[in-house]
Formats: sequence, C-alpha cells, structure tokens
Amino acid sequence: MRYDFGSDNTAGMAPAALDGLVRANNGFARAYGADDVTARAADQIRRRLDADAEIRFVFSGTAANAIALSMLAFPFEAVLAHHAAHVCTDETGAPGFFGQGLGLIGLPGLSGKIEQRALEAILDEPEVGHRQPPAALSLTQSTEYGTVYTEEELRHLIEPVKARGHGVHLDGARLANAAAAGFDLTQIPRLGVDVLVFGGAKAGANCAEAIVLFDKSLARRLDNRLKQAGQTASKARFLAAPILGLLESNAWEDGAAHANLMAQRLAAGIATRSPFVLAHPVEANAVFVRMPAAAHQRLNELGWACYQFDDGSVRFVCSWATQVEAVDEIIETIAGLG
Repeated sequence: MRYDFGSDNTAGMAPAALDGLVRANNGFARAYGADDVTARAADQIRRRLDADAEIRFVFSGTAANAIALSMLAFPFEAVLAHHAAHVCTDETGAPGFFGQGLGLIGLPGLSGKIEQRALEAILDEPEVGHRQPPAALSLTQSTEYGTVYTEEELRHLIEPVKARGHGVHLDGARLANAAAAGFDLTQIPRLGVDVLVFGGAKAGANCAEAIVLFDKSLARRLDNRLKQAGQTASKARFLAAPILGLLESNAWEDGAAHANLMAQRLAAGIATRSPFVLAHPVEANAVFVRMPAAAHQRLNELGWACYQFDDGSVRFVCSWATQVEAVDEIIETIAGLG
C-alpha cells in the first residue's frame, strides 16, 4: 500500500500523544481515574470549552456516543440525527443497546448537515402511543461529509429542540478539525449542548475519547453506568495521557490544522487536474469525489486506500500524519485515471 486515505483512524499515534503515554507510565498512580494525569487532561478540555463540566474518558467513540444518548432518552423515546450520522450508520445499534431500546430517527440534509425545516417538521408531529417520540437531538461536528456547522446553523437546530425540553448531544470525533476550520469551541456549552464527545482517536491519540457533561445532573451515578458498560479503566491514566499530551502541546489543534490543509491541497489538485468533481464542500479533513467504480478500483489496485461512502462518492481522509508528497502523488495518479 502506498498510502491509506481510507480514514484518519489508520494513522498512528501522534508523537505528542506517545510522549504523554510514556510520561504517564513513570511511577505509580491512583486507579480508576483518581490520578493526576486524568485530572489534568480533564482540565485541559474544560479550558478549551471555557466551561465547567463532568468529564470521563472511555475506550471508543461508539461507547461514548451510545452512553451519552442513553442519558438523554428513555427506551421508549428516540434521538433525532442526520441519516448519515455515525450513530445511525456505523454503530451496529449501540445507542439502542446501551439505551435499552431507544430509537434513532434519521433526518435529511445536504453534505451531512441536518435540514432545519425537516427537523422542525418532525418536532411538530403529534405524539402517538404507537411510535417512539423524539426526546433528543444528535449533531456531528465536523460532519460525516467533512463540512462544518457554523454557530448560527447550530443555534437554529438546537433552539427548537431545547424549547421542547429535549436534550442535545454533539459527536465531536473530529471536533479538532472543526476547531481548526474556525469553529469556536467555547460556543458549544453556550448553544445548549448537554453532552459532548470530545474526540481523541482521530486527532492522534490511541482509542480514547472523552464524555463531557455540561448538564451535571446527568452525571448522577455516571461511574456506575460506565462500569456496567465495561468502560471503566483500572489504569485510567493510560486513556487520558495521550489526550493530555496532545492538548498540553497544542498538537490536538496543530495536527488537525495540518490535516485540513492537506485536504484542501488534495481537493484543489483533484478539481483542477482531474476529470472528476468534488461531491461536497471541503471544510475539514475529508474530500469526497465523484468517480466511476472502475476508477476507484484502479486506485485501490495501485495501492491507494480510499473507499466508497454512503452517497456513492469516494472518500479521502487526511490526518495529522498525511504527507505533502503523498497528496501530490495521489493527485497525479487520479489525474491519470481520466
């Protein structure tokens, strides 16, 4: 394989994350999250969000999302989300499993962003006893199609949800890329988000993510919930340490900025030098291209990993580790496919 553009998950840990892990390995530390490393990592997240919050570190984004949603809806209720959101398409029913039956209602919208009119229409539907009524909204920033909600767009989606007393969850698996694109993280608690998943893995950590509870009432017996779900690490510092390393060094932001820049370079090269067109705006670290199946297959045969996404376009994802040379080489390869 020449280079893997299939996902930012395929990159290794960033040097700063590895350094954080090595430092945390020195000496002894209290178990189950009562250590200094975990506390410092949580403080770094609070500082970036400019908010007080309860924070726990877990083993995966799927667990983080599913547990968060289980806090916002009863089993006989549902969560609204974009139909292409990770919780709807890539988590094998985990929200329903952790939520003991809670449902998901997919909503339309261009390039991964929920359409406001579709959201308001379903909120206005009468509740009946034969289907799960909406009780929460799940948003993704940046979206599954690499776009970034503006503060105003989020406000228009969140306000009608909160007006009905519903909860709001934000999947921030690629929150670093949204921040690097100019999104102000301090607006998240101010907009009314109740639970945030603060992404670590795609930003260069290991498999760790953080659950951030702005609504502290949701934290009641949170540790019991996490323990039952198999998400309580005895050596919790090794979950928090890579994220701490990224945050204390600003590599969380710097790596995302690099990934976004590489995506812009890739998109510009494809748009100007190949016969193929971009399927979605390139605002974070992902590039989606309309190309025939034969061209996609040829790319894979030549050693370039990329895959067909839900809408039929081919997705290329850049990371903190993406090299300029690799981007320029794949642009030449794609140009030759026409």
